[in-house]
Amino acid sequence: MDNLWQSPFVNVFKYFNLPSWKKATKEGDVSSHMDKSVKGTVYKINGCVPASNYILLPKTNSQSLGLTGRYFYLLFKPTPSKHFVVHLDVATTDNLIIRVSFSNLFKSFKSTSTWLQFPFVCSPSPGYTPSYAAEASRDQSGPAPMVTRWTVLCLDLQHTLSMYLNRRFHYIKSIRLCANMTVKNVFTSDTLYDPGLTMADAKLEGLMSQGICPLPRDMSYPVNKGESWHDSYDLIRFPSDSAKKPFDSIQVSSPRAKFGKAATASKNEDSAVPPKRIQPRTVDVSKCVTDRVSMIHKITAPKQLPKHDSVTKELPQMSSDYSCNYRDEVHVFAHPDNKKGAGLKYRPASRREKQSRQNPGDEVITQEASQPYKSLEPDPVMKLKKIVGFGGATYQDALWSADGSSIVYPCHAVVVCLKIATGQQRFFIGHTDKVSCLSLTINGGLLASGQTGPMSTVRVWKFSSGECLAIGKVHVHSLACVSFSSKGTILCGVGKDGQGKNMVVIWNTSRVSKREMCLVAKAHTDVDITRIVIAPFDDYRLASCGQDNIRIWRIKEGSLRSAPVSLGEYTSMQFTDICFEPAAHVDTEPESRLFYACSKSGCIFEVDYSKLSVRHVRRLLPIKNKSDRGTKLKNAEDSGGSISISSMHLNETFCVTGSDDGYLRLWPLDFAYVYLEAAHEGPVTAARLSANGLKILAGTATGNLGVLDVPSRQYSTLMRSHTGRVSCFSVDPKHQHLATVSEDRTIRVWDLNNLQQLYDFSATDECPCAVAYHPKQQILACGFLSGAVRVISVEGTCLLAEHRHLRGQVTGLVYSPDGSRLYSCCSLGIAAVYDASTLDYNSLRVIAGLVARGDKFSPQALVVSPCGRRVAFVGPTEFTVTIADAMGLDELVRIDVSGLSASSVDSALRVTFSPTKTGHLIVTTANNKLTKYEANNGKLVYEGTHIHRSSCSALSVSSCGQFLATGGDKTIKIWDYSMNLDINFQVFIGHSENVSKIHFSPDGMGLISSGEAIYLWDMLVKRAATPPIEGRMVADDIEQVTACVETIEMTGAEAVLPFKQTFPRSKASKSISPRSDDIDALSSIHGGSDADEALPPPKRKNERPVEIIIPSTGRDVIHSPHSRENLSATTDPHSIVLLDNAPKVTSNNHMGAGDFQAMVNLTDNVNKNYEEHQRTKKHPARNHKAPPAAFNEPAVFAHFKPREKIHCLAKRRYTAPPNQAGLNLKSVIGYNCNGRNNMVWYPDTGFFAYAAGCVIVVEDLNTGDQKYLQGHTEEVSCLALQHDCQVLVSASPAFQLDSPCHVFVWDTHTHVCRRVLSQHRYSVQCLAFSRDDRFLVSIGDYRECIVVVWETKSFQQVASSSAVAAPVHGLLWDPYTVNEFVTVGEAGTVMFWLLGESGRRTTDVRGGGEGGACTYSLSVQEAELPLELSGSGRHPAAAFTSLAYCGDSILFIGTETGKVLAWDTRRNICFMHWEADTSEITKLVSRHSRLMTAGHNSHALRLWAVSGISDMKDDCDSFNDGSSNGKTRRKYNHHGKQSGLTMEDEMILDGAVTCAQFDDMLDMGIAGTDAGTLWYINWAERTSIRLVSGHKNKINGVLFGENNLLLSGGDDGSVRVWSMKNREQALQFQVLDQSCTCLACGPELSMSGTSGNKQYQSDQSNVLPLVVGGYSDGTVRLFNITKVEMLLKMQPHAVTVTAIVFSADGTMIVSGGSDGLIAVSSPTTGMTVRVISDHKGVAISSMDTTLTKDIDVGVTAPTLWLSCSMDRRISVWTADWSKDFCELVDWLTFPAPAVMPDGSRIKKNDTSHFYQLPPTLAKFSPDDVDTIVYCGYGMDKSVHFYSITKRKVMRSVSLTHWGLCLDVSPDSSLVSVGVGERLLKLLDYHEGSFQDFTGHSGAVSLTRFSPSGASLLTVSHNEMFIWELML
Repeated sequence: MDNLWQSPFVNVFKYFNLPSWKKATKEGDVSSHMDKSVKGTVYKINGCVPASNYILLPKTNSQSLGLTGRYFYLLFKPTPSKHFVVHLDVATTDNLIIRVSFSNLFKSFKSTSTWLQFPFVCSPSPGYTPSYAAEASRDQSGPAPMVTRWTVLCLDLQHTLSMYLNRRFHYIKSIRLCANMTVKNVFTSDTLYDPGLTMADAKLEGLMSQGICPLPRDMSYPVNKGESWHDSYDLIRFPSDSAKKPFDSIQVSSPRAKFGKAATASKNEDSAVPPKRIQPRTVDVSKCVTDRVSMIHKITAPKQLPKHDSVTKELPQMSSDYSCNYRDEVHVFAHPDNKKGAGLKYRPASRREKQSRQNPGDEVITQEASQPYKSLEPDPVMKLKKIVGFGGATYQDALWSADGSSIVYPCHAVVVCLKIATGQQRFFIGHTDKVSCLSLTINGGLLASGQTGPMSTVRVWKFSSGECLAIGKVHVHSLACVSFSSKGTILCGVGKDGQGKNMVVIWNTSRVSKREMCLVAKAHTDVDITRIVIAPFDDYRLASCGQDNIRIWRIKEGSLRSAPVSLGEYTSMQFTDICFEPAAHVDTEPESRLFYACSKSGCIFEVDYSKLSVRHVRRLLPIKNKSDRGTKLKNAEDSGGSISISSMHLNETFCVTGSDDGYLRLWPLDFAYVYLEAAHEGPVTAARLSANGLKILAGTATGNLGVLDVPSRQYSTLMRSHTGRVSCFSVDPKHQHLATVSEDRTIRVWDLNNLQQLYDFSATDECPCAVAYHPKQQILACGFLSGAVRVISVEGTCLLAEHRHLRGQVTGLVYSPDGSRLYSCCSLGIAAVYDASTLDYNSLRVIAGLVARGDKFSPQALVVSPCGRRVAFVGPTEFTVTIADAMGLDELVRIDVSGLSASSVDSALRVTFSPTKTGHLIVTTANNKLTKYEANNGKLVYEGTHIHRSSCSALSVSSCGQFLATGGDKTIKIWDYSMNLDINFQVFIGHSENVSKIHFSPDGMGLISSGEAIYLWDMLVKRAATPPIEGRMVADDIEQVTACVETIEMTGAEAVLPFKQTFPRSKASKSISPRSDDIDALSSIHGGSDADEALPPPKRKNERPVEIIIPSTGRDVIHSPHSRENLSATTDPHSIVLLDNAPKVTSNNHMGAGDFQAMVNLTDNVNKNYEEHQRTKKHPARNHKAPPAAFNEPAVFAHFKPREKIHCLAKRRYTAPPNQAGLNLKSVIGYNCNGRNNMVWYPDTGFFAYAAGCVIVVEDLNTGDQKYLQGHTEEVSCLALQHDCQVLVSASPAFQLDSPCHVFVWDTHTHVCRRVLSQHRYSVQCLAFSRDDRFLVSIGDYRECIVVVWETKSFQQVASSSAVAAPVHGLLWDPYTVNEFVTVGEAGTVMFWLLGESGRRTTDVRGGGEGGACTYSLSVQEAELPLELSGSGRHPAAAFTSLAYCGDSILFIGTETGKVLAWDTRRNICFMHWEADTSEITKLVSRHSRLMTAGHNSHALRLWAVSGISDMKDDCDSFNDGSSNGKTRRKYNHHGKQSGLTMEDEMILDGAVTCAQFDDMLDMGIAGTDAGTLWYINWAERTSIRLVSGHKNKINGVLFGENNLLLSGGDDGSVRVWSMKNREQALQFQVLDQSCTCLACGPELSMSGTSGNKQYQSDQSNVLPLVVGGYSDGTVRLFNITKVEMLLKMQPHAVTVTAIVFSADGTMIVSGGSDGLIAVSSPTTGMTVRVISDHKGVAISSMDTTLTKDIDVGVTAPTLWLSCSMDRRISVWTADWSKDFCELVDWLTFPAPAVMPDGSRIKKNDTSHFYQLPPTLAKFSPDDVDTIVYCGYGMDKSVHFYSITKRKVMRSVSLTHWGLCLDVSPDSSLVSVGVGERLLKLLDYHEGSFQDFTGHSGAVSLTRFSPSGASLLTVSHNEMFIWELML
């Protein structure tokens, strides 16, 4: 309705009242006068410079015309012998402003993503001699002729934008008419007008229905009687179907053409025919002689009758509604032509031509039925997903979003908003050059960005949606800085004007939401300006800094004035950044306002704004002694080098600075000391504090972005990027890696899934230019500018081979599909083939002059066909393309491309093969042509022109053969491969430079492009459905339709399935025969319809199917023991139901039926292998029948799932009386993060208890003392505390049904167990005391959903019920009602329970018993869910995971989807819900109209004010209809956007919340996370403090350090340092995506030898030994705990490091791997000096070292060391590393039976069984070096003591179980042994006695004595116990 006023047309000059010039602007020589020829007022625009003489509509650039008419009509006459220019700013539907310009100044057509330039050819008046000369000339561009005519120009904007930019027209924003021309008027309309047509003729011929109407009177020129309109005036329509040159120009296509009867009448009249020049016949001499001979035969042969082309009898017509304003599509039709290829397209015919063909005299008959046009679908076919890059024009702008959850930064021509938590990116696209500056309003509503270059513009975006609201184009070039005011109403920008001076421009952005941005003021200055900032207290005051100046600016009455700040002696300074004092420190009076400026010389200037003077100058100096923490601050007059500061930012407390030395430093506002500093790889160019001051965003000149968490001091790298242009990339489809090479001389490997950088190889002397990934191995080949080709092992990070057969720049590098050969070529025409099957990559053939010379073909000069048989390249000249045999590069086919263009000689640029099924070779040429040839014979199949405006720089074809991608003009075009559509391509912008390479992703669902950065695009193609099987099909067709399932038999090991997917993605199905009657097999395995897919297969009796989910990312697979038979395949390719008894996992790899392969994936830790094997043993207790009430295991986080264990607690154990025990539990480190609600805290008394394994730790928060409640044998799942803090209840699950689930009742004062309850069979999910502490409720887990009520006097069961509809996740008593509680659980179940104390019992729920004199009964009511939350059969309702009461009769319930529901407990209905998080709500706590929610994936605690919820509940009371069925009508609110519901605060923790306890005001509390941490939370102070820390995953190594320190390393990749005194974590070294598998500590004497500082050596008490850790990727890292830094990283192994130790003298590091190789490495150089392969083939299990002392081993050497392997072999070595001496002393092999520990036989020559045996362990005895203590699998369970000198076992001590770990006390005769049956054994090897100690909930995997021998450390999974020795 808003556009009705513009129908049928808009008279623009009249509507905007041009004569008054109130709504328009005239500049220069513009005058109006009366023109007699057109009988009206015209406007004449004259001037030498068109840009200085113009008419602009509307008045300013910030306003908009809003003209929506599709056709733009301009009535004008060019000034003779002059040039003119017309600019139209047009808006598209995606809010992109595009300038359409036409002028006779332009020689040729040019285009960018936001600008179209069309040449205008001025045609002289017919009949004059110049008109004949113009038609005969080739170049008709230039100034207007001497005689011109009035012209009507009709410009179809919708067609123009669609054809040239693939955009959709929306409206005209502005019109600029520049000199030299005479203009009568401007019109816009949605109707196509014909000036030579009358109304009568239009109605008679039916043209009105086709949208063709006569020219209205206001738009027409006067015509004399008897004259034709076309005889006096010109009509130009664009686009048109004219074939005149120059192409894509605006010109008169047919000056004498007429419409209607006028055309018919003039057809027989004589008219003057202009002279024509006949073109000479040309012969193509570039073809071979045979072609010329055949051409001569054709010329001399007798002429045949001319063969007429088939005439199209029917032409497509427009539909009847075509006259409407179509903004979404453009109809384009093609003429059929079979002369060239089948895919050639031509421009559509104009409407005038179609009308002329409808006349009776024409030969063409119109088509009656209209045909819709076809275009590439979907539209768009892809979207930008992610960009890897930062910077471009600037590295100084990186901003926080207002909420602190995202960062905003430029990446060349794109502005990126990165979500920190998820890594998702969204983009602001529209700039045509590199973005040089950014600014964001304080509230985060608006974002301003500026681009550099000659077309500098400022864009203002709506930050939430990414919509461009306004564009400012005042600066000429080099826009450097923009700044928003605090309110967002003023925007300032600094750039250059035409004379090179700085220009400061001020815009008013208060109405930018209405797309209006007015220019307020501007000023030109010679002063250098680096940064400018608007004052936060006044929008019209600014401050700037630059070279040698700081200035104050003020806007007053439309002018901009400035004044310099007096710098005194500091005049020669290069100022880099400026910041105003935070608002919290600003007084009310402006006289006291301060701001700060920093300089390259390291000075911080504190400036008084009112006095224009400097208050203080502070100079920051770098630290001189690296051992000192922090940076020293000195006065400005002190001498010495200073810090070059490039960026600074302030808040109310701190100031952060970034400097060129690579340090990010956090200072207090007085700059007295450094609070925190972080070192970076390069200069820190951007530093920004978050709004809450807890995080710092840092950007570096090396293209890195990172966030530093101030409280935890943890640094997270968000983005790494190349600093130079990315020349080439290659994809490894097997490992999902991406390798890139860049002009910054680096080679980088990225993870293709998350684009995190994995490896970085630098080449300082040479620049890489080409890269190729091996298709099957983690090997990449890299080519350099020097011609060198190097082959690099990615996994081993080493050089495999290097060849220099090429002499020029490597332009092509590619592997064969099978990886057997490597092909390369260079810019000098040399090609080489290498044998990739050998490690040395031997050269097979080197050929000179094979390929074309030049580097323009890089990096895709060579391509290999998908079958691997052919190689194609441009050569031997650029005019030919050769297809050669892949074996020896022998020529098969040579194609000449030089004759493709008739006007000039053409040459090839890019070649590529299409998929095998099409068999094409695709070639792009220098003349912007794309051709397809048959790959086997070189026959031309298709030829297309004008694929890009400039040359095509990249080319790729999708693996499915559906799409073709080309790169050029800084754009990417996606083409339909068949080229059979009317619009065959779509254009995508985003690159600011030319595209270097494009490649479809391995799965075909994405595209990767490179240039200035790495761009990842998502293909939005619908997945193709499985085609039906009809008739006969060959085997290949069957393989394409069906998807076989590969089953891998597992033996207790984890399986990691590789990601493998083809495009298009199809569903998996079982193998079927190629018959039409088997079609049903594709939809269901039971022959049913698609509706049955959600139904599981029928179960057998007493069988329970297990669903195995295989994620597409190839991660770990959860599997259960079932057998091979009866395998059923479902239609879901990721879900398989197994019904038998053998362990299996599945993948998507294709295998034949029955080809099941066994595979064992060995894990990194040898103890873990033994545990995995024991898990597969059959236990009698497991073969039980599941109860009828059992449910499937819930997937929600809130439900407790016991950690899988191998052994139960040993039945046979020997424990000593307490007064005779050799060990006493001294300290427990860690928290059981696997439990749920396993922490309690009583705020009134401070009682604090939590679970650590099967031990309950009661800790005094004031003193830190611990007391332990021991009695459980399994991990404690949950705790409950009475409200009077007298009784604590704990629960632990059963183990394999050997013993029932136990619930312990503890007295909190005496710490004694009062009672053990054993009602539940499996596990307890929830425990809760009633508000009056009279009752206790316990609920079983999903296997036994039973509700049991206990009375708390005697803890007798009083009632129970199994009427539970689904597994329960949460339980809570109603605090306001007696004996009522609520449970929530799976599938949206909410059950309200009532405990009755009378004799009544409900009939539907069974009572459980009696308590005292009363009889108790349970009644339950299941609540009804709202309709929108109830779900359906295929999509059940979401699980409810948590709950909390808020006031009387209001209950909050959290769901697994992140929603919080509010329930009325009086009527048991839900009256509202809102989305509180994006993932599962794991915990809810409510107090006094405040609600706290905890999110699973977000790790966020959010505090909500819910005071208005009760009012919303009351509003629902009036909607109760009182229906008989009990249902109520209610006003349901699902938005939650009310005044009473607001989020007050948010806090991010390190994991998902497992438990939480808060005080009555919800001001402070304690929360536990699944990361093993217990946090103290204080909402009032917004602080979070770690109370208890621990490992989340398995601990693999522990050490005792000096100064009461303890070190540990685990599967999470961390090495942590603990203080034994207070059990707090002091330090953590984190390695991502790797596991720390072993640790070792250096001796004290090694430290004195490594430092030459005497002061450092004198104070040995504060120096800690070096620590070395081995990792799962084969690396070894050396850490200095004293300096808190990693000293060295080396990779001596290609596999997992399983054991590591320092040599006894500390000079060497000895490490062993899972392949049996032992590496000796130097800790000073990092080099591996020796590799020992004596144990090769079997993993190393342990190592030890000692000094030789006085024992005689036959060789004189100072040190001894030993190594153990899993095959029970021990090698003893003596070494003198200073002399590079190492010799074998002894070799021990211990016998073992031929059966496994469980009695199964060992297969002959099967080495895999070693990993399923107990590990081999050995240690040197500290008090007797001659003795080796050994423990391992053998003839009996024993610990052996072996003498090195006597070479025999001296004695043995028997054990009751096989040992998993071993250690020997350094000062006594004690030996500690940990066993899998959860026992710690302490032996006295002199007396042979031992004691057993319990306490761990799993196998004891590690044990270590302290250096003093007074303490013993034991580890089970993630539990760490410190014992005190009492002997």
